Amino acid sequence: MENGEPVISLTRYRDLLQARDVREIFAASFIGRLPIGITGLAVLLFVQAALGSFAQGGAAAAFYMAGLAIMAPIFGRVIDRRGPRAVLSATGVLFPMALISLVWTIERFGAPAILLAAAVGATFPPITVCMRTYFRQRLANELLLSTAYSLESVLIELIFILGPVLVALFVAFASPALAVYFAAACGAAGALLFLRSAAVRTWKIEPRTSARLLGPLGESGFIPLVIVVLCFAAAFGFLEIGVTAYATESGSVALAGLLLGLMSVGSAFGGLAYGSRSWRLPLAPQFSLLLALMGVGLALLALASHPAAFAAIGFATGIVMAPVLIVQSMLVAKSVRPEHTAEAFTWSASALLAGVGLGLAGGGLLLETHRSSAAIAGAAASALAGAALARLTLRNR
Repeated sequence: MENGEPVISLTRYRDLLQARDVREIFAASFIGRLPIGITGLAVLLFVQAALGSFAQGGAAAAFYMAGLAIMAPIFGRVIDRRGPRAVLSATGVLFPMALISLVWTIERFGAPAILLAAAVGATFPPITVCMRTYFRQRLANELLLSTAYSLESVLIELIFILGPVLVALFVAFASPALAVYFAAACGAAGALLFLRSAAVRTWKIEPRTSARLLGPLGESGFIPLVIVVLCFAAAFGFLEIGVTAYATESGSVALAGLLLGLMSVGSAFGGLAYGSRSWRLPLAPQFSLLLALMGVGLALLALASHPAAFAAIGFATGIVMAPVLIVQSMLVAKSVRPEHTAEAFTWSASALLAGVGLGLAGGGLLLETHRSSAAIAGAAASALAGAALARLTLRNR
């Protein structure tokens, strides 16, 4: 970087957003993906309030995540072969119906109805997959594609910050059920807006060049990439539960929200900076380097004892998190044939969800006998394992 050049340049973002169709899908995706930051927590709190059990609330959230992970690759294959219109039309109706049904049945039939949370996840509109696939079709310039994925990652960070705040406001001033209904409305509105966008009207269905049943899983190098995603996603799970435990040990559970929020702010900053520049290093080495930096930052975080030091190290570590997700998206887009793009993104998303779940479970086991630093050290080990696997298994791209 030359002297006097700003860390974040907005020129490339301005060039990207000059296109009306790109602006349209960013707006539609923000509304349609707000439920990502709302639904899991809203369902958990609603079930807890209705049934008086955090364990049952957690089970409902787990069923929701399971439904999401199982159906995502199926939706991806349909989108690759038929386009997004049918899937978005169906899920735009079924997702709000599933959420409304979940509230209604739990209020009337109690605990057995939490199984319906799986239907909520299974019908979640796949707007993220549609958006990332469309960007690959729409943006031939790789620098603009990187910028688009960077802005998309920042949008996700904003959703993860804003979503829990909205849930807290609904719970404080209305009820958890209203937060669930709000997620239903956002999902329906976002799917409708995306269906009306130029992205759907101009969608290109790529001709099939292979009849492989496995789709992108049969592509050379894709499964190693999915395994790397699983590793660093586990780091996120370990980190989330580790930070919550650290806040509890410090005497204030509310501190967890502040610390995780600071990491998200750092991540958003890193994402904007990454997308505004050109990088000489190929994507695979970038991936392993960023994961290594993330692992080192998490290792330092495990050693931090004072909240101020913890916050500062957490913010600095967060700076590389969005770039990790951006490079992951770029590698997914470049690792498979065009006709497998949507399904490939859904497999990587499922690996991300599974990894977070494994990290949460592993961190919970560690915290039965150890302090928060052990869970955060688990996050560091997962990120470093991902860095080593990326270095050994991913080809330069």
